[in-house]
Amino acid sequence: MHQSTVTILYTSDVHGHAMPIQYGTNKKEDIGLAKYATVVEEHKESEENLIVIDNGDLIQGTPLMTHYVKEHLDKPNPMVGIMNRLQIDAGVIGNHEFNFGHAVLQQAIHESNFPWLSANIINIQTKEPAFGPPYIIKTFNNGITAAIIGVTTHYIPNWESTEHIEGLSFEDAFDILNSWVSYIKENEQPDIVIAAYHGGFEKDLHTGEATEDLTGENQGYQMVEEIEGIDILLTGHQHRRINELKNNVIVLQPGHNGQAYGKAEITLIKDKQDKWMIDSKKGHIQQFTDVKSNQQVLNYMEALESSTQTWLDQPIGKIDGDMVIHDPFQARINKHPFIEFIHKVQMDAAEVDISVSALLNNTSKGFSSEVTMRDIVSNYMYPNTLTVLELTGQDIKDALEKSAEYFTIENNQIIVNPSFVEPKPQHYNYDIWHGIDYTMNISNPPGDRVSNMCYHGEPIKSHDNFHVVLNNYRASGGGNYDMFKHKPVVKEIQKDAVELIQTYFEKHPRVAATTTNNYRVVMNHN
Repeated sequence: MHQSTVTILYTSDVHGHAMPIQYGTNKKEDIGLAKYATVVEEHKESEENLIVIDNGDLIQGTPLMTHYVKEHLDKPNPMVGIMNRLQIDAGVIGNHEFNFGHAVLQQAIHESNFPWLSANIINIQTKEPAFGPPYIIKTFNNGITAAIIGVTTHYIPNWESTEHIEGLSFEDAFDILNSWVSYIKENEQPDIVIAAYHGGFEKDLHTGEATEDLTGENQGYQMVEEIEGIDILLTGHQHRRINELKNNVIVLQPGHNGQAYGKAEITLIKDKQDKWMIDSKKGHIQQFTDVKSNQQVLNYMEALESSTQTWLDQPIGKIDGDMVIHDPFQARINKHPFIEFIHKVQMDAAEVDISVSALLNNTSKGFSSEVTMRDIVSNYMYPNTLTVLELTGQDIKDALEKSAEYFTIENNQIIVNPSFVEPKPQHYNYDIWHGIDYTMNISNPPGDRVSNMCYHGEPIKSHDNFHVVLNNYRASGGGNYDMFKHKPVVKEIQKDAVELIQTYFEKHPRVAATTTNNYRVVMNHN
C-alpha cells in the first residue's frame, strides 16, 4: 500500500513582524518571520511534499513597515522579500494590505515571486480577480495534487479609504468560495482542497451560537458547515488561535504578529484504482519558543532595521505633567490626558471643535516626559487618517449609546462587557468624545444610557448639525457604528496618525498634560 504525507505551513496576520523584537519596548521576543524562516527551511529539508502559504495582513503593522513606506519605497518591500526567500507557494490579500494605498500594494505584488490569491476581490472593468488567479494547483512528484483557493473578508469597504479600493468590487467571500470549490472539484479533481480565507468565525465552532453581529465580516463557520469538499480551512483576521476538526475539515488560525504559525499534516493512501485518497489529517498551532532566527533573513533586514531604530529613537517633544496610562480601564471611565492630547491633535488638524477617539489597545502606555517616535508608534499602531463628518444630534446620541455598550455591571461594579474581550479584544470600539458633555448611566438598559448631552453648555437637539473629526475606520462605520455610514464628508485629512502627532509636536514642542472632565460613566447605587 502506497502512503504519502503532505505538510502545509502557513502564517496569517504577521502585520509587518519580520524581526524577533517588540518595537514599543525593543525587547527580544520569540516572534516574527526571521524565526519562521528557520522552521520553513527545516521542513524543506525533511518534507518531500510541502506547501507554504501566507494568509494576509502581511505588509502593515510595525514601525518597520511604517518607516519603510515613508522613507524607503525605492527598495523592495521587505515582507515580500522574506517570503520570496522562503519560496512560498501563495499569498492571500488581507484587509490591511490596502492601508498604504494602491501603489504600495501593487509594488508588493509586482515584486512577489509567488501569486496573490483573492477570488472575491474583482477588478470592476475586467470582471476578473484583481490581484492574481482565484486558485492554484500544486502537483507533487508522486502525482498528488492540491488546490489552494484564496478569499478575503468582503467587509473591507466598511473600513478602508475609498481611494485605496477604487475600481474594485468585494464579492461575498462565502458565495465565491462555494462556487470555486465546486468548479475545482469538477474540473481539476485535486486530491486535497485548501481554502485560505482572510477572515474568521462569526459563530462558536462548538455550539453554533453567534459570537458577533452577523455582518458578513467573518463567515468561517458558514464555510465549514455549508461548503462541500474543503479539506482544510485556513483562517485569520480575528487574531485568535484555533485548531479544530469540524465536519472532517481541519480548521486553523495562528494568532497574530508572527507569534505562531499553523501546520497541517495530511496522510494519503492509494486505492485499488491507483487514486490518492485522504486517510488522516491533523492540525497544529506552533510557537517559536527555542527557535533560532535565520541569519540570512537578519542580514537581509539589517539596513532597514537599523534605519528604523534610528528613526524610532528620535526625540519629538516634551510633556509637562503626567500623560502615562497606568490603568487602561480607568483611562476609559475617566478622561485621561493622553486621550485629550489625541483629541487636540485631531481638532488641530481638522479645525473643528468636536473630536472622537479611542484608547486603541490595553498595551498603550501613553507618554512620559520625553516623547520619541517609538512612543508615538507604540501607542498608535494603525495608519488611520482623519475624516470630518457632518452629524446630527441624533447620530451623536446613537454613537454614544453604541460606545456605552462597552460597559456592564457585575457585583455592583462597572466592568468591561465580556463581548468586547472575547473572542477577540475590541477595546478600540469604545469611543471617547471631546467638545461635548454627556453622561452614561450603565444601570440603564443598552440603548437608553446616554443623557445630559450638551455642546457649549446648550442641550444637543436631535436635528442640530455638527462637524466632528474621527479616524477613517470609524467614519466609514467600522466597529458596527452604522450611524456614521454615508454621512456627508466635510473634509478628509490624508496624513496618518503618526505623522499628525509628529506635526503637532513640531508646532508645540512642549505639551501640557490636561484633562477636561466632559463626560461621566456612572451607575445607580442600590
